[in-house]
Amino acid sequence: MSEREAKTLHTPISREDLEDIHAGDVIFLDGHIVTCRDVGHRRLVELGRKLPVDLQGGAILHAGPIMQPVEGEDDKFEVVSVGPTTSMRMEMFEYDFIEQTGVRLIVGKGSMGPNTEAGCKDFGALHCVFPAGNAVIAATEVEEVEESHWRELGMPEALWVMRVKQFGPLIVSIDAHGNNLYTQKKAEYNERKEAILEDLYEKVRYIK
Repeated sequence: MSEREAKTLHTPISREDLEDIHAGDVIFLDGHIVTCRDVGHRRLVELGRKLPVDLQGGAILHAGPIMQPVEGEDDKFEVVSVGPTTSMRMEMFEYDFIEQTGVRLIVGKGSMGPNTEAGCKDFGALHCVFPAGNAVIAATEVEEVEESHWRELGMPEALWVMRVKQFGPLIVSIDAHGNNLYTQKKAEYNERKEAILEDLYEKVRYIK
């Protein structure tokens, strides 16, 4: 992972599958992943609406994909692009979402905070980051769009159930022990920054 061979998770994922994965590791996903962002989270957590897909042991992707109909096939879609959405938008819902759905893998963009850290630790889940700028590459890792739900919400907010192969690389930002890579690195960078500034101030001390 970080300095070891990248692990591939297969849905359904168990809590035991996550025990030896740590913040900063790189993983891949085989199986199924479901796009689910703001409105999907709100419907479940705030409105108490049951999700139309079973996420127990599953994976979600904070993303609003671009889809197109498959020519010659009725109500069949393929992915053009699937770039991750900023995960922090779901932070206020994520603890409850993990608890209520049993989801094991959350993929998005950027960091998440204390609610997600607690949810990952209490219920056994990971938050991972798909590297930015790779929306088209991510689409090539989707083998098939098997189902779609809540399409009345529009393409970005609908739940798209996708079968994927070697989906990634996914950088683990929060592990199942609640360790947050972004928080750890921020502390490291601040320590290094202070040392660099001390040296810089000495060199420019003559400037008033």
